Amino acid sequence: MIKFFRKIRQNLIMKNKTGKYFKYAIGEIILVVIGILIALSINNWNEGVKSKVFEQEMLTQIHENLMSDKITLSDIIKNNTNAIASSNKILNLNENEIIEDSIKYWLGDIIQFDRFQPLTNAYEVLKSKGLDQITNKQLRFLLGTYYDDKAKHIVKAVDDINYTFVNDWLPILKKNVIELKFKEYVILQNYSTFTNPGETRNILVLNIDNFSGSNQYIKEGVGIIDKIMEIIDKELN
Repeated sequence: MIKFFRKIRQNLIMKNKTGKYFKYAIGEIILVVIGILIALSINNWNEGVKSKVFEQEMLTQIHENLMSDKITLSDIIKNNTNAIASSNKILNLNENEIIEDSIKYWLGDIIQFDRFQPLTNAYEVLKSKGLDQITNKQLRFLLGTYYDDKAKHIVKAVDDINYTFVNDWLPILKKNVIELKFKEYVILQNYSTFTNPGETRNILVLNIDNFSGSNQYIKEGVGIIDKIMEIIDKELN
């Protein structure tokens, strides 16, 4: 094709048809520009397709990660709620009302902890490519809100419960425990420490606030997760 155009130019020059030669040259330039524009359009279209495929893959993986996070967080909310209820039951007892068959299960609800680490692998891949790969601006904002802010607060709130278990409850258990099945029951030698004023009852009171605060952070996080998954569902459909 290039040889064909070259021959035409040479013939025009040899026949001294300068005017026609310039017109032809201009036409050839226009054809080249059109070809370049078509090539760029095709390339942009291909890149657009690749970006859309990448976005869909990331949204699918993020949705799966968030679903897993939500299941874990829902279990933690349930455990915290049970701990609060059982703490109030013990605090409302007096020394003559201790029922060992009940209190050991209440303590099983209270003297426990959970762990939470959000699944961030898909989000980290997305960040490495650029959050602008997500075309929905609201979705980009919510993803940043959850992963870069709210999830970190939730991890800290859950760790606070773990801290209480290690620093407050373990010393008491080491002195007083007979048998323990984690998250099920705690059998002690003497339960009166929970009905008499003192450090143990104070720990219960403080722990109620700890569990309540943890639940507040977690519920806010789950609310954001629900919004994100709702938008992702719309984007994928």
